[in-house]
Amino acid sequence: MTREQPVGGGTELGGFLRARRARITPAEAGLTAGPGPRRTPGLRREELATLAGISIDYYSRLERGKETRPSPSVVDALARALRLEQDEHEHLRGLAALAARTAPQPPTPPSRTIRPGVKLLLESLRPNPAHVVSRTNDLLAANPSGLRLLAGMEEWPVRQRNIARYVFLHPTARTLFHDWATQVRGCVARLRALTGTDPDVGDLTLGYQSMELEGTPGHRLITYYAEPGTPEHDVLVLLDILGSRPTPQEPISSEDEATSSST
Repeated sequence: MTREQPVGGGTELGGFLRARRARITPAEAGLTAGPGPRRTPGLRREELATLAGISIDYYSRLERGKETRPSPSVVDALARALRLEQDEHEHLRGLAALAARTAPQPPTPPSRTIRPGVKLLLESLRPNPAHVVSRTNDLLAANPSGLRLLAGMEEWPVRQRNIARYVFLHPTARTLFHDWATQVRGCVARLRALTGTDPDVGDLTLGYQSMELEGTPGHRLITYYAEPGTPEHDVLVLLDILGSRPTPQEPISSEDEATSSST
């Protein structure tokens, strides 16, 4: 049998369905032709969908290649509606299987796992605040001052710690960031300046660096720093001490323990 080629884009499955639909008349399909001329050769999409017992939208998606995983019962119903011979029916089944195999697979969910080496790096950066964020700005890990720097973030459950959510929703964020409006527009992807709100700390201006982490796509390590011997550096030491104190929070699952900081 000659393989049907897609017509006007889509998949081979869609092309085959279009070609067979155009070749069968309403009378051959057991339908009564309505009055007036028909602009569409063969069956209309809605007629074939009705004969097969599926929705018009679903059938249209099959023809256009937007739906590539029809069930065996749908394939058999289409074969009956199109009055396919046995070999054509088998060919339709083969095209449906091929479409399912070649359909784009859903993307793998981004990993939340923090490698041991990255945890060691976070610890070695103390007292400089540092944390690891995902592509969507989830806070995946932090050293003590890296978490304390985002005042109030430690009160949130581990799985809800997201820097963008923090900037938009946490009441402290408007006073923490002196350029809060800019941070909102940039979804805190590039922090330019920070202001501490803890009365033990006071105003604070820091430098920062952001870098991609090899081996974990989408993960970034962000660290803040100050020159040793400056008041800002003394504040970072204080934040490191304060952040090391245990804070009451809900129990963390074993998965969360693997993805949150180990301090």
